Amino acid sequence: SPPIQSKAFSPASPGGRRGGQSSRARRHTSSMSEGGDESAAAKMEAMVLDGKKGDDVPPSSAGAANGDGQPSSSAAGDGEAQQPKLSKSALKKLAKQKGKKKKEKPQWGQPGEGKKKKDDKKKSALAARPEFVNTTPKGERKDLKEPMADAYHPAAVEAAWQDWWEAKGFYGCDPKFAEGKSDDEKFVMVIPPPNVTGSLHLGHALTAAVEDTLTRWHRMLGHATLYVPGTDHAGIATQSVVEKMIMKNDGMTRHDLGRDAFVSKVWEWKAEYGNRITTQLRRLGSSVDWGRERFTMDEMCSKAVVEAFNRFHEDGLLYRAERLGNWSCALKSAISDIEVDYVELEGRTFREVKTHKGNPADPKGR
Repeated sequence: SPPIQSKAFSPASPGGRRGGQSSRARRHTSSMSEGGDESAAAKMEAMVLDGKKGDDVPPSSAGAANGDGQPSSSAAGDGEAQQPKLSKSALKKLAKQKGKKKKEKPQWGQPGEGKKKKDDKKKSALAARPEFVNTTPKGERKDLKEPMADAYHPAAVEAAWQDWWEAKGFYGCDPKFAEGKSDDEKFVMVIPPPNVTGSLHLGHALTAAVEDTLTRWHRMLGHATLYVPGTDHAGIATQSVVEKMIMKNDGMTRHDLGRDAFVSKVWEWKAEYGNRITTQLRRLGSSVDWGRERFTMDEMCSKAVVEAFNRFHEDGLLYRAERLGNWSCALKSAISDIEVDYVELEGRTFREVKTHKGNPADPKGR
C-alpha cells in the first residue's frame, strides 16, 4: 500500500511538532503492520519513546519538504524503506523473546491419579520392608542383636519392652517404702475405669497420657507412686449385651438361667472380650501397676460396695420410700435417668411397648 501522506509542519504552525510526531507514528505503525513482526508492541513502544526524544530535533531533520509544503518523493520512499529505530531496552526485550521457547500447557492427570500414585508408593514400601519377628522371650530384656532398620517401625521398636517392664516391677510401689514417706511424698491415682463393653478412643488416650505424665513425674521425684488400672462392669450395658448373647445362642433369658448362672456368664464374657482395653493401655505404655488391676465386679470391690450401702443406710442417707422411678419393660429392672430417652407427646398418643402385648381383643393391643 502507498505510504501515508501527511502535511509537512513548520515551527510556526500551531502544534506543528506534535503533529509531525503523530504523522511519523502512523507511518511507523503502517510499516510494522506490513512487516508482520512478532514484537510489534515492543517496537511501537520504542517508537513512541524515540518520538519523545525527537522533540529536540529540528523540523528539517524529520523529512525534506518542497516548496508546496508536501514531502518530496525521495523522503517518502526513504521513510517507507527505513525500518523503525528501536531503543536499547526494546532490543534487549526482543533478544530475550527470541531465545525463549514457547511454554506448553501442563497436562494434568485424571482425578485421583495423584492419590493412587501415593498409595502405590506406600504399598511398594511396605512390600519391600522385611517382616519383623520378635525373637525375645516374654518378660526378658529385648534382644538388640539385629541391625537397626533404616526407618522407624513402631511394631519393631516397641516390641518386648512392656513385658520386661512389668516383669521387673518398675511400675509397682513397695508398701514398706511408702511407710517412711510423708503425705506430700505420696502420689496415688486410680485410673477412671472405662466400660468393659467398649474400647478406648482418642479421649481415653489423651486422659491416659496426662495421668501417666503426672505419675512418672512423681516417680522421678522419688515419691511413693501408685497408678492403679481397672475396668468398669458398665451395669445395664453389660447386662444387655450378655442377655442378647444368651438369647441368640441358647434361646433363654436371665430369669431362665437364674442369678448365679447369669453372673457366671457375665464373667465368661468379660474374660473373652474385656481384655481389649487392658491391651490398649499396654500399647499406650501407661506406667500402671498391673498387679493391682481391678474389675468393679471383683469380690473385693463388691464387698466395698455392700459396706458403703450399709453405712449410708445406718446414717440415714439411704432409705426406702415411694418415688416415681424409671422402669424398663425389656430389662425388667429400674434404670437411672441418664439411661432414659425422653419423647414429647402432644395429646393422647398410642405407643408400642416392647414385651407388652396389651389388649388381646384389639389388633394393635389397645
